[in-house]
Amino acid sequence: MPQSVTISVPATSANLGPGYDCLGLALSLYNHTTVTILEGDRPHIEPHHPMVEAISALFFQQPDVEEAPFPFSWSIKGDVPQSRGLGSSVTVRLGIMMGLNELCGRPLDRERLYALCSEAEGHPDNVAPALFGGFAVASKEQRFRFPVDDRLKAVILIPEYEVQTAHARTALPESVPHSDAARNTSHACTLVSAFATGEYERMGAALEDFLHQPYRRHLVPGLFEIVDAGVDAGAIGGYLSGSGSAVACLTTSGDPAAIASAMQQELAKTGATGRTIVVTADNTGAKPLQDTA
Repeated sequence: MPQSVTISVPATSANLGPGYDCLGLALSLYNHTTVTILEGDRPHIEPHHPMVEAISALFFQQPDVEEAPFPFSWSIKGDVPQSRGLGSSVTVRLGIMMGLNELCGRPLDRERLYALCSEAEGHPDNVAPALFGGFAVASKEQRFRFPVDDRLKAVILIPEYEVQTAHARTALPESVPHSDAARNTSHACTLVSAFATGEYERMGAALEDFLHQPYRRHLVPGLFEIVDAGVDAGAIGGYLSGSGSAVACLTTSGDPAAIASAMQQELAKTGATGRTIVVTADNTGAKPLQDTA
């Protein structure tokens, strides 16, 4: 059995506008989580972290895991920024759980890992694309995955400031008008159809959301203006990635550099700074990167 393993986990962009808590896209941007068995009989985790402790406890509670909890260290490095709506917490939870699973001889299959990580996250929209890659439609009951062509590119503006997911959820109302819910359903169905058929150019207006973005716009000043600037520069459409603060614009034929520049210029009008990246989808999902005996 290996004594150390490194798991590569892609960043994810959830919601994609109207797909609140159920749609997600894996991106070619990665964090690498290394889990290493430590000597000693007393189970402990170095460094201690509540999230890692919780995911470790959940893993070792599973009936198919025959090994007793053992001491281990963990570390994470990569390019996925924290608290920007790009799935950084999933790269930790999934990275740790997959790492432990590898070190124990893979007692859990990917479907079980998906269920457990979704339970730990509280919703599956980031877990499904991070684990399986591509574009995902996910719920507690089942999931669907669609590969994404490289011609679809995501231009992502990452502001300097963070948005905490818990804070973003408190901004949501307990109810929305029936008309908004109906429009959101229509847009989410159109968006899924565009990804399923590869007709990405038809998703434009379907990226507009009525459930969460209007109520979170104050957390990302200039949100809609940034999206509009990207569209004017050639993007198909745009949205708040996860709960933010990152904003994504999708394109197939537009100039990503021009779209990125337009988005940054609009951000600058709010007095904030940030950076842009251009990525394609990751169709592989999380995987062991290396084993060290």
